[in-house]
Amino acid sequence: MAKKRKRFLARMQKKLFVVMIIITLAFGALVARILYIDAKNGKRYEKIVLAQQSYDSIEIPYRRGDILDRNGTQLATSEKVYNLIIEPKNIQRSEEIQTDTVAALKKYFDIKDEEINEALQDSSSLYKKLRKKMTYEQIKPFQEFMETKDAKNVKGIWFEDEYERYYPYDSLACHAIGFTVSGNVGQGGIEGYYSKELNGINGREYGYLTQDMTLERTTKSPINGYNVISTIDANAQNIVEKKIDAFMSETGAKNVSVLVMDPNSGEVLAMANSNKYNLNEPYEDSAFSKMLDAKDISYLLNDREVKAYFTPPKDQELSEEKVTYKAILEDPNRSVDEKIKEMPEEFRLLCMNKAWRNFIVSDGFEPGSTYKTFTIAGAMEDSVLKGDESFFCGGMLKVADYDIKCHNHQGHGQVNIEQALMQSCNVALMEIVQAEGRSTFSKYQDVFGFGKTTHVDLPGEAGGLIYEEDKLNPVELATSSFGQGLTVTMMQIGTAFCSVINGGNYYEPHMVKQIVDENGGIINNIEPTILRKTLSADTSTFMREALFQVVENGTAKKAKVEGYTIGGKTGTAEKLPRGNGKYLLSFIGFAPVENPQLVVYVTVDEPNVADQASSGLGTIIAQSVFEELLPYMNIYQSDAVSNASGEDTVGDEVAGPIFEGSIPEEQISQDLDASQDTEQSNEDTVSTEGEPSSPEDGSQQTGEDLNPPAEGAQE
Repeated sequence: MAKKRKRFLARMQKKLFVVMIIITLAFGALVARILYIDAKNGKRYEKIVLAQQSYDSIEIPYRRGDILDRNGTQLATSEKVYNLIIEPKNIQRSEEIQTDTVAALKKYFDIKDEEINEALQDSSSLYKKLRKKMTYEQIKPFQEFMETKDAKNVKGIWFEDEYERYYPYDSLACHAIGFTVSGNVGQGGIEGYYSKELNGINGREYGYLTQDMTLERTTKSPINGYNVISTIDANAQNIVEKKIDAFMSETGAKNVSVLVMDPNSGEVLAMANSNKYNLNEPYEDSAFSKMLDAKDISYLLNDREVKAYFTPPKDQELSEEKVTYKAILEDPNRSVDEKIKEMPEEFRLLCMNKAWRNFIVSDGFEPGSTYKTFTIAGAMEDSVLKGDESFFCGGMLKVADYDIKCHNHQGHGQVNIEQALMQSCNVALMEIVQAEGRSTFSKYQDVFGFGKTTHVDLPGEAGGLIYEEDKLNPVELATSSFGQGLTVTMMQIGTAFCSVINGGNYYEPHMVKQIVDENGGIINNIEPTILRKTLSADTSTFMREALFQVVENGTAKKAKVEGYTIGGKTGTAEKLPRGNGKYLLSFIGFAPVENPQLVVYVTVDEPNVADQASSGLGTIIAQSVFEELLPYMNIYQSDAVSNASGEDTVGDEVAGPIFEGSIPEEQISQDLDASQDTEQSNEDTVSTEGEPSSPEDGSQQTGEDLNPPAEGAQE
């Protein structure tokens, strides 16, 4: 008998309908809640989930831009190196993988068992750095091995790219280029001044393993730094450094510096100091070891900063460590290696900063007679001189209560303006500046840029010290006229001199021509900039001819180069304290006279000769530079050399005491902007990695050094 089928009553249908409504409403509420949570806190929960997954992030380094010379020669570049990275977690996935991987590490990278075992202890790590800065040649054999079947079980080894700064020519133009420390931070030179432009932005590779072990990666590419095209000519720089090296090996001096400029643009073609160092090893002891040679140790011991280091604070005694080390330095039987081995770290840093310091922009010195160029040019421009004046030099001139001598104590007799410059007559210059007056003289100090920075694109530039107008009393005015009692930098003199002989255009000196991207696109084209007019074309023409006579018949005859017309001015400045027989010799010259294309400025600080004052060594070095540099730069010989006026011939000047009797005691003073002083002090020092830098002004003469003109003369 068939079973009786149950009937789906209306009452049951009603109950089912109610249940379905409730479930639908509940589900709808759940969906709404999820949507609400996702909208409000979705990102936060997503980060929590990702944080619980295996996640890594790898930085992709940018490439710091190159520094090139004006012809495209690399002076500084960044070479790719490789860090060896292992992944302990993946290496230990199986015994077979670990065995083969460890064997490969030992074979191709000479890594010892102990080092590998230590690295593998962190079994959850995916990043352990085993080797740093390997070259491509070092990793190439391993990469070739990985392409073979034998490498199928080698896992968890890869290479991280990095860039290392490299200087192809080691010490060439070291003070102009500078170097970098860790983190691509430029120190000194172009590296320091243009560090922001040379640096780029790091990229990054993001990646994480999902729950099903799928590797997801996103890469943000790095932005490489810009390349900097400098004004330096590598060949001209090499010529200059070769001449300096030859002089230092044959004669020697505390320092020799040479600045070469294009007078028609303000571009620096070469910049060199004798205290050069290897840019690839700036922290090595070799950077300053020459200072410790027995024949040069007196230069170091008489240096202002070194003297200060070995001078105890008031009412205190010098520490035993410093007493002991000073005795070691003074001991002629101690080798350089011994002196370095015993050297206190603070003193090592002092020596290192001195080696890195760029004398041409950072050190002030009394210029001596090169400054006469600007005194005469200013007087001519303001019509104080007409050009036909003459002066009588009896060897001395009474100024206020002081008898101030010419360098030629016997006197030059009757001299015109050209002859005053040719024979470097102090008396004629003092008479000129008396006629000029302190207001006009002070005006041209400012016009020619003395007492302030030139704004050359290098860090650590000094401004020098001059007498302000209200401090130019008769004696100060007289001695300033021939470059005594004030301080300048080589960059100031070089830039001002360019304006004297180029028609009166004062160009802003600069080290860089262009900034370009890695594809050669121009980012910044640095055009020559005329900051002001210093002289008229007529005055400039007169000065070129007068400076030519200085070389033809005057104190700079040793600067002559056969076939070329060369003009210039010598300088012999006795260093403080007066009467010590120590001089800074200089010569600044240009060629050809009829169309100046090259300016060469040389300073020789305390040459290693018996009679420094009459040696003319600055002129001799300049002549050797001109002799090789002029043909290299395709500067053609002159068709006809100008005839010298008159029959005056003089040799090297012999500087002597300029004061007869008592010596004035008024000190030079200048109101300096405090913020500028602080900025310059910070820029003039370079710190070693991980160490604070010590203050190091290093100037030849600073404010407290500038006693009034005392015993000694400027030629």
